[in-house]
Amino acid sequence: MSLSPEIRDFLQEEALTRFLRYVKVHTMSDESKAGTTPSSDRQFDLQRILEAELNELGLKDVDLDEHCYLYATLPASPGAGSTPIGLAAHVDTSGAVSGENVKPFFRENYDGSPLSFPDDPELKVTLEDSPELKNFIGDTIISASGQTLLGADDKSGIAEIIAALAAFKKFPELKHGEIRICFTPDEEIGMGTAKINTDKLPKFCYTLDGGEPGELEAECFDAWGAEIKFKGISVHPGFAKNKMINAATTAARFLAAMPDYETPEHTELREGFFHVTSISGSEEEALIKMIVRDFEVPKNQKRMDYLTKLVEYFEVRYPGLKIDLEFKHQYENMWVVMEKYPESVELASKAIEMAGIEVHQKAIRGGTDGSKLSLMGHPTPNIFAGGMLFHSRKEWIAKSALLNAAETVVHLAALWAEK
Repeated sequence: MSLSPEIRDFLQEEALTRFLRYVKVHTMSDESKAGTTPSSDRQFDLQRILEAELNELGLKDVDLDEHCYLYATLPASPGAGSTPIGLAAHVDTSGAVSGENVKPFFRENYDGSPLSFPDDPELKVTLEDSPELKNFIGDTIISASGQTLLGADDKSGIAEIIAALAAFKKFPELKHGEIRICFTPDEEIGMGTAKINTDKLPKFCYTLDGGEPGELEAECFDAWGAEIKFKGISVHPGFAKNKMINAATTAARFLAAMPDYETPEHTELREGFFHVTSISGSEEEALIKMIVRDFEVPKNQKRMDYLTKLVEYFEVRYPGLKIDLEFKHQYENMWVVMEKYPESVELASKAIEMAGIEVHQKAIRGGTDGSKLSLMGHPTPNIFAGGMLFHSRKEWIAKSALLNAAETVVHLAALWAEK
């Protein structure tokens, strides 16, 4: 059943207004403090705003805890089924690009030309950068002004969830079961579920943290992190022949020995990769940090075996060099859980179709809070939130995408209400 024009107009206005309010709040997480939850106190600034809004909408058990997790419950409408669902999104933004002093910039009636930015005239987004733009000619395109990211990852997801909650209050004829809300900190640094209280979550949840309209994801990378520490021997460069082992230059040669075609900039779809996230050092010590990604465990193991053999080779090649290699499993492919609960994916797919959008079920080239929640016993597919080119100054979202996702939430709640 399609929603009335009145409800759709309300959802559009609510999602847009709230989104523009949220992106102006600086919430970047801090990877250097990943052992503390939250990693940055500024994430509380948005959570307190959301806490007040959830109370204004009449949700029950609104609780912002000391670790910056915000929970709330919308009771089921009369006559709805007894199966609750959870809706989740994260408040933090990536540290890859500044998210402070975001200035939203609008392009109404988009004509298909490259996107330009008022605060950086040299910055452009072309159809090569983002071919999805051609699907939004005539729409309103929103980005930041060119100096920051926009924050659609994942403030669009938050806005869409709360827009749906507002619609449930204004239009009581919209049926829904019990809905439990959870807004998390630190997703961008892989710690979004570090202190989550799963007792407050129902069995089945959904994250709104995907990209273009229609995306539905129930599979993600098997994810590993690697730290490679090089211990060299520093000697005065005037007397270094046959004595010095320069850890920094050796680390650079190590990276040069890796397959350059297995990096993010050369892979797509179901292809895995090595990705160097940082390299630092001096003559005495150097450190490489990287992530290792694939959808299949054996393929990831092959990559880790390659790194192990490369370490052994370099220690032979440079006598006296010591290399410490440490792997850390960051998250599993959520499909190992999701394949046992196809109905949760099927209902999400149907909800997207009911919103008049073509479904694009695909595997996430990354991870979400839902990947970890799934492995914690809460099957959690990921639904689109509408943003594109996340983690960059080129990030953008179409106005209609905010409506599409909010409408999908309304339909999803109605489908579960029948359970």
